[in-house]
Amino acid sequence: MEHFLRIIGSVSGTLRAEARQLINRYFGKVERFDGNAAAICRQIVDKLWEGDFYRTSLGHFNFFWMRDFGTACKPLVNQGHRDKVHHTLRWALRHYRKAGVVTTCVDKSGNCFDAPGRAIDTLPWLLHCIVVSRYELNESERKFLERMLRRYAKTFLEKHTGELKKMKVAEMRDAVVYDRSAYAVTFVARLARCADRLGLEGFPFSAEQYRSDLVKNYWNGKYFNADRKTTAFSAECALFPFFLGIVDDESMVNKTLNYIHDKGLNKPYPLVYTDQPDAFKYHWWMTAPFMPNYQSNSVWSWHGVFYLYLLRRYRRSEYEHQKASFARMIERHGTWPEMLSADGSWYNAPIYKGDPGMVWAALYIDL
Repeated sequence: MEHFLRIIGSVSGTLRAEARQLINRYFGKVERFDGNAAAICRQIVDKLWEGDFYRTSLGHFNFFWMRDFGTACKPLVNQGHRDKVHHTLRWALRHYRKAGVVTTCVDKSGNCFDAPGRAIDTLPWLLHCIVVSRYELNESERKFLERMLRRYAKTFLEKHTGELKKMKVAEMRDAVVYDRSAYAVTFVARLARCADRLGLEGFPFSAEQYRSDLVKNYWNGKYFNADRKTTAFSAECALFPFFLGIVDDESMVNKTLNYIHDKGLNKPYPLVYTDQPDAFKYHWWMTAPFMPNYQSNSVWSWHGVFYLYLLRRYRRSEYEHQKASFARMIERHGTWPEMLSADGSWYNAPIYKGDPGMVWAALYIDL
């Protein structure tokens, strides 16, 4: 009976999220905020906290999304919101334990579900948040996470080698069907580091194994190839090995940042997903005619802010110019846009409209 109720909760959460997405496309309104980019971002972050957990956006993503919260977690802590971050983590862990699984999303009713499917980065993002926020795990939470680590290894990795299995998984660029992406490898490495840092048992492989895999099998001299079969540039695959410090070679970082600059991927605003959209295989419902250019030559603010962090970390001369460009984007739209069309206008497709007021705004405040 309990298993049946978990399934019902998962289906209910998924259907509710999909319904909100479609309603938002035709009836949703974008709330604009006054002030400069930083002031707009602060208002968004404040409004996303409603006393129980951080919502993902002020639009149709009005639920908890582990990946999005994961990217904003450390900046939120840096801005003095450690108590709210811990409250969110405690809330999420309670529902995860009740469901017996760590999922991408949790709605306000506590329904745990994966969107659009089972993701390889969900558990790594959870452990990342626990580490960077210094959340103190109780014994029940530790045992649960160790069980999840064993399940993760069994599900996604080859038993004897630890290599990623060739299988379809959801990840940050969820419109694309990857074959063991560089992003996925990066997050297995992050999982290994966090599990070791937290003293959790259940994950038998080292982070160094995956770092070596990235450098030997994905690096092409300019950036990390998107996956095992595709040599094209994809923003999340190119940036995250550096953003999370899995690979910290300054020469490699600068070659990637040079590529972005030379190809104009930071125009009209940072950052365009790829300069080679036809190199990828897309899920049929997340491309034309339903969602054309959703994750191809569109501008994604998420990756834009990761790009800004790397420009600042490695003291690049274009940092101030690109930060100003990013600020103009926020001020133009009066909010933090999830994504924009290639010309910088709001993204609208037959079944999808870019979401406003993303929790990612916390990252800009921390720059």
